[in-house]
Amino acid sequence: MSAAAGSAPGAGPARAGRLGVRKTYKLFIGGAFPRSESGRTYLVDGDNVALASRKDARDAVVAARKAQPKWAGATAYNRGQVLYRIAEMIEARRDEFIARGVPATELDAAVDRWVWYAGWSDKIAQVHGSANPVAGPYFNISAPEPTGVVGVVAPASFLGLVSVIAPAIVTGNTVVVLAAAPQAAVTLAEVLATSDVPGGVVNILTGHAAETAPWLASHDDVNALDLTGVTDPMLATELERAAAGSLKRVLRPPADTPDFTADPGVHPMTALLEIKTVWHPKGF
Repeated sequence: MSAAAGSAPGAGPARAGRLGVRKTYKLFIGGAFPRSESGRTYLVDGDNVALASRKDARDAVVAARKAQPKWAGATAYNRGQVLYRIAEMIEARRDEFIARGVPATELDAAVDRWVWYAGWSDKIAQVHGSANPVAGPYFNISAPEPTGVVGVVAPASFLGLVSVIAPAIVTGNTVVVLAAAPQAAVTLAEVLATSDVPGGVVNILTGHAAETAPWLASHDDVNALDLTGVTDPMLATELERAAAGSLKRVLRPPADTPDFTADPGVHPMTALLEIKTVWHPKGF
């Protein structure tokens, strides 16, 4: 058998006298690419993919919590620059994403979605905040603040994945994402790791949502849960019940198949924001 004929699926290009190296898709936690602490993997289209465990989910939450204060403290303008840089790098690796099964039209829409959210970074506070009229010599200001650490069960499409990550992080949250399409998700993680995204802002776990999502839902240090990618109503109900124990904010899965190509509006951002209202006396 020739080297080309004997190449493993998903392997790199074979050269004369050797086989290409099969890629192993690892987890993305705290800006690094560890294997699952359990040592487990599973096959997806001939590629080895890490199978995340409860311990991996806990490690990802720790990384997200550690990164959240500094990310939230960055200027909105800076976060917008970071998201725009992600769009630039995805565009530069266009062929690689298409080779991972992302349709060209969907990839274009995903790049545009990053740019769209980048533009909202320094505007959402003006749209969602307010200066409130009060009876008295006071300023009364309501300003949005990030919820904190968000657990995300991502949809299977690449555009869907981008559409749940971007609005969460642009406003200062950090995320732990359970990815349904591992090759494209980990390729996105490689983009994030080599862009300006601080380690821990986005953490990506691969494997089975039914196994790892309950640990995120019940984790006391996860502040919100986005169930957009959950397709099993029984699992969604189980996760909502688990989240209730720590009073998490829960974004329920849509009743109908979501159209991620449509204008998302500001709701995906505002759904993961808290409003702080401050009173301050006026000077005389």
